[in-house]
Amino acid sequence: MFKKETMEGMKGIFWMLLNVVMVFVLFLGIIGMTAIARYSNAVVPSRTVTVTGEGEVEVSPDLATLNFSVVTQGKDPDAITKQNTEKMNTVIAFVKEQGIEAKDIKTSNFNLYPRYTYLEREEPSITGYELNQGVTVKIRDLDKVSTIVGGLTSRGINQISSVSYSIDDPEAQRVEARQEAFAEAYEKARVMARQNGVRIARVINFSEGFSGGYPPIMYAKEEAYGRGGDMAMSSAMPNFEAGSEEVKVFVTVTYEIE
Repeated sequence: MFKKETMEGMKGIFWMLLNVVMVFVLFLGIIGMTAIARYSNAVVPSRTVTVTGEGEVEVSPDLATLNFSVVTQGKDPDAITKQNTEKMNTVIAFVKEQGIEAKDIKTSNFNLYPRYTYLEREEPSITGYELNQGVTVKIRDLDKVSTIVGGLTSRGINQISSVSYSIDDPEAQRVEARQEAFAEAYEKARVMARQNGVRIARVINFSEGFSGGYPPIMYAKEEAYGRGGDMAMSSAMPNFEAGSEEVKVFVTVTYEIE
């Protein structure tokens, strides 16, 4: 009786251990298959096709950036600083009267430096000082560009370096161009795959580049707006035209084929 009970107990232990081993082996098998699947997805397939696509949209600028300065020369640095400050404060007040917010007005430079005279066999001597104070203004209402520029020199500005047009949020404008670029790339790949008896399986890799900018429109006349130039300004102000610009997005896409 004792031997029979012992044998039955050993059989029970055997089957229990066998079940544990089988569950463990099954668990390892699942892990192994998962790892293989992940590895196969991570490995770049050998059968691929790479194509390019281009998307293009035409947009109108919605922002003008104006750069101007007051340049003052004299022998007394305190005096020219006071003169410069008074002129610039007058101009900034005028700009704000045109509806430009304070966040769109920024001092871009404030440079005070001595002017030297160089004579042969003598040490350079300071003959005076020059102060250059510059401001950058963002104009969001493009209809006011000519009015603002036209009112600068009569208020003391004697250097206008540039007026440039741009898009305030260029990424929003690229969304449509990007969609067109990817659609063109896929269509290229689909046609090439059909012509060669294969089909597109999935995207393996992609990248993009873009172009489209707004070169500055220079508005400066050397004899009128250069350093120390005449502050008088012609009453005939030119009209500033923002024009339009093509925003382009280029994509390169690699597809797996099968």
